[in-house]
Amino acid sequence: MLFSKIIGQEHLKKHLVYSADSGRIPHAQLFIGPEGSGTLPLAIAYAQYLLCQNSNGENQGINEACNAKCNSYTHPDLHFIFPVANSDKVKSHAISDDFLNEWREFLNQQPYGNLFDWYQHIGIEKKQGQIGVDESQSILRKLSLKSYEGGYKVMLIWMADRINTAASNKLLKLIEEPPEKTVLILIAEDEEKIINTIRSRCQILHFPPIPEALIAKALTKRGLDETKATQIAHEANGNLNKAFDLAANRSEDLVFEKWFVQWVRTAFKAKGNKSAIHDLILWSEELAKYGRETQKNFLSYCESIFRQALLLNYGAKELVYARMHEEGFDLSKFAPFVHENNIQQIYTELENANYHIERNGNSKLIFTDLSIKLTRLLHSKAQ
Repeated sequence: MLFSKIIGQEHLKKHLVYSADSGRIPHAQLFIGPEGSGTLPLAIAYAQYLLCQNSNGENQGINEACNAKCNSYTHPDLHFIFPVANSDKVKSHAISDDFLNEWREFLNQQPYGNLFDWYQHIGIEKKQGQIGVDESQSILRKLSLKSYEGGYKVMLIWMADRINTAASNKLLKLIEEPPEKTVLILIAEDEEKIINTIRSRCQILHFPPIPEALIAKALTKRGLDETKATQIAHEANGNLNKAFDLAANRSEDLVFEKWFVQWVRTAFKAKGNKSAIHDLILWSEELAKYGRETQKNFLSYCESIFRQALLLNYGAKELVYARMHEEGFDLSKFAPFVHENNIQQIYTELENANYHIERNGNSKLIFTDLSIKLTRLLHSKAQ
């Protein structure tokens, strides 16, 4: 993957090329950016630049064999680490090497894909993947070996915020003092979930969301007309992965929207209505059937919709990107029910639910409790 294939992030491309050309290559780097901002594709392009010594990331002719191996993600000095979990394929002690073929397929199909896309791809969407101690031992073993082709060794650790504490502690010395000509690139969405001792040992690059105009341009290249492309680009809010999913009508947000609309409609009916309370319990039971990653993603989606409703309620329409597709649900009519008197409590309850889901709490009880609290909060009066 060449720099020229990466959408946007021009200033970061220039920085990475300059640092490589000047010989100032940090041995440990942390790429932080929101979903769909291109952290993983740009990390791969950078690794290919280091391994194949391309001219400004454009000229594949300098080392065609090297570029061919990088393009197929099979270069022996390019290593990938990513969250996994035990599955039907790997019954115990799962590590990234067990899923390398699936990983290459995933990169070919969805280089801007998110963690849940990956879990779906390998059939563990009902589990919470991680980078654990078994993986850290594999990392140490791989990087202790000499470079296969005599140049750099590059290891990309995708979703490094999923490294558990035990594995993090095992990797500290490696990150601080890696073998010669070894480059570690950690990629994450949530900087706060990376332990301080790792963050302090890395040079950090922050990735902004991709500009709306560039997303629209990418969509038109895929055959969408300009009007539709512009509309989707606005709704995607800088997330190229979401834009591609919306264009293909496969975005998980479309499913989340149906759940959300059903939820709030039932919550509005529930005040003093026993049958509606029963419907909320049934809704909670239905959501409890899904995997924890799906449940956590849904709660994050709810946070974003409540935020958009609050902005709309207080007249900041230019900051509102959400577009509701569910028939009969108008965000502008819902917005007055989200105000300064309840937004903080709504957020607190959503974050508490996310916390307990993350820690394997009983999801049926968690969502039932959240639903009852949401009913009370939505009926609270603005000051």
